[in-house]
Amino acid sequence: MFWYHHGAGGWGWMAMSIGIVLFWGLVITAGVLLFRALARPAPRNGERTGWGLGPAPDRQPTAEQILAERYARGEIEDEEYQRRLATLRSARERPAK
Repeated sequence: MFWYHHGAGGWGWMAMSIGIVLFWGLVITAGVLLFRALARPAPRNGERTGWGLGPAPDRQPTAEQILAERYARGEIEDEEYQRRLATLRSARERPAK
């Protein structure tokens, strides 16, 4: 079949083998990157997910979180915490004028 030197030589087979490995590596890498881009969850509340430039901006804690932290540190008592929490939640439920 390869009489008279019509086949690929040793270097030809080597180049073909390397080319096939590089080709399939490129195809698989492109597939994985496409899958990861499409499977990424949608950002919530304006947060960035991985592709943004720099770190995500720090969000300000809510009033309820600040109140809970003060309660956890022992700065306010249980009754005051419950009263203030009820006030915050009722103010949030009222429509703005």
